[in-house]
Amino acid sequence: MKEFIRTYKKDFYLVAIIGFLVGWLILPTIANVARSLKITPVIIAASVIGFSVFAPLLLAFIFFLAGSRPGLRQFGKFCAVGVLNTFLGFAVLNLMMSLTGITNGIYYVVFTVMSFLVSVTNSYFWNKFWSFQSQTSANATEFSGFLLVTFVGLLINSGVATFMNNVIGPLGGISPIVWANLSALSAIAFSFLWNFFSYRLIIFKKK
Repeated sequence: MKEFIRTYKKDFYLVAIIGFLVGWLILPTIANVARSLKITPVIIAASVIGFSVFAPLLLAFIFFLAGSRPGLRQFGKFCAVGVLNTFLGFAVLNLMMSLTGITNGIYYVVFTVMSFLVSVTNSYFWNKFWSFQSQTSANATEFSGFLLVTFVGLLINSGVATFMNNVIGPLGGISPIVWANLSALSAIAFSFLWNFFSYRLIIFKKK
């Protein structure tokens, strides 16, 4: 076990940072969705500490199951980065909705695009240097290719979210804010696998 921890110590440190960030980024979404819930220092501490501890434990479990299969370890790190990107995107989305009071229509489309672009820029650096361990430095050509590939993910993401939110609309008495977040969450599920295999096989493919 000590050798296992020593081997992947850097990964556990980095995923702890991801957990720490997620613990903070989830708070704007909670505050916007559950407005009757007061975000107290206890809730903040529980969220930040809880995610900071849980993230390394979960990654260690995934690495243990992966064994000698590096592809599964790579996928585990990609999932961790995906969680960070997800809550970063949700934080931006809910911040925009909270500041404007707008939860649907054309502005909702703008909000989802903004949140996606912020999270995808974050995704590039985390995935390049950690998930896929690219040995090259960041450069405009690669980043342009990354954006081009991810643009398809943007179309999938925004298309599904917009269809669910603006066309289908809230079902079963669900509030517009909750439904807007459910729409964004559903869109992530569709674009997740596309992003992983595109990054792995095209953008960060090892030479």
